[in-house]
Amino acid sequence: MKLFGTDGVRGKAGDFLDAITVLKLAKAAGIYFRKHSTTKKILVGKDTRRSGYMIENALVSGLTAVGYDVIQIGPMPTPAIAYLTESMRCDAGIMISASHNPYEDNGIKFFDNHGDKLNTECEKAIEAIFNDTELMQNEQVTGRNIGASKRIDDVIGRYIVSIKSSFPRDLNLTGMRIVLDCANGAAYKVGPTILQELGADVIVVNNKPDGFNINEDCGAMHPEHIGKIVREYRADIGLALDGDADRLVIIDEKGEVVDGDKLIGALCNYLNEQKLLKGNGCVATVMSNKALEDYLSSKGIELFRSNVGDKYVLEVMKEKGINFGGEQSGHIIFSDTAKTGDGLASALQVLALILKSGKKASEVLNPFELYPQILVNMKVTEKIPLEKIKGLDEILKPIREKGIRDLIRYSGTENKIRLLLEGKNKKDVEDSMETLKSFFKKVL
Repeated sequence: MKLFGTDGVRGKAGDFLDAITVLKLAKAAGIYFRKHSTTKKILVGKDTRRSGYMIENALVSGLTAVGYDVIQIGPMPTPAIAYLTESMRCDAGIMISASHNPYEDNGIKFFDNHGDKLNTECEKAIEAIFNDTELMQNEQVTGRNIGASKRIDDVIGRYIVSIKSSFPRDLNLTGMRIVLDCANGAAYKVGPTILQELGADVIVVNNKPDGFNINEDCGAMHPEHIGKIVREYRADIGLALDGDADRLVIIDEKGEVVDGDKLIGALCNYLNEQKLLKGNGCVATVMSNKALEDYLSSKGIELFRSNVGDKYVLEVMKEKGINFGGEQSGHIIFSDTAKTGDGLASALQVLALILKSGKKASEVLNPFELYPQILVNMKVTEKIPLEKIKGLDEILKPIREKGIRDLIRYSGTENKIRLLLEGKNKKDVEDSMETLKSFFKKVL
């Protein structure tokens, strides 16, 4: 059984992700982490989905069955689990969330004792244990070796302090009006608290989770809705989080959504000017617009690209000795502050940038113009390896000679091929995409 995808284990709760599967997965993960255990403790948090109760209890059963003590902390952002796992000296941390997906889905993300997401090799090792019935049976414990669980409700303060400490001490948010969309998700308590304690006038929306309304027509997936509220209340900025608060979308004072690549560019240049950028570089994914690369280059900053997924961004950041990177979708990583994408930590850096610049959000977060980019998803009957498709190189050669960047890849979860073309001349990009679409219609 294939379990892990691009970001942990994810699927429809009660179907692919049912109680039995989760219990087995917890046992397999516990057996894996036990090999290097120092504390025999694992931290478990979740977002606000109703199915989180089922999955949490199954995880506790599986982990205690192989000897682990479990600390349950209830609804908290994904980055909080990463931080608290290391802070509380746990062998591992587990977050129950399907991030920006609708409530019907749920997922399980694992963190090691340093608060880092597991790499592919670790995930494969857990999956191998999961599929080894004899090993799973033999590794169960009995008697006094069976683990225990306890719920702790006061750890929220630790995370709030850690996030607030990332905000410059010479600044505060007094006089700044902020609209915060919590997506009826995991940050519905911590988000407003952090901003209010720093002095902001906060208008909070979508902070009443009922187990089913997470991400529903709100949050980072639908930031246009709070654009109206920003204009109505004449706010300085809008902040839209997703269900587990690892993603941030910014809305400027005009009610316009700030492009993710422009946000990365503005933040990277800000860190560079503040002498806080390490490695003289930034990491973004293969999806980011080349205009970002050219903008950073004009500032003497090198852009490195990773595969799609914030854990891949972080891998390249570590490899290159860089402390800043992100995805255009809103996952932004300040590795000096957070172990993974953290919407609230990122928001504080955006607010610091605006305050230090003395400009409005629409000015400071619009540092360059994007190049025309077209993304097309096409259904396919078969995922033929790209290197085996005859004629593809011949089609791409004249496209590349026009200075157009191409990215062609299959979806990891659907029978689709994703075509991305980008260049300075809009008509060239449009014509090239029509050529490419016609080619793939014939061969796939």
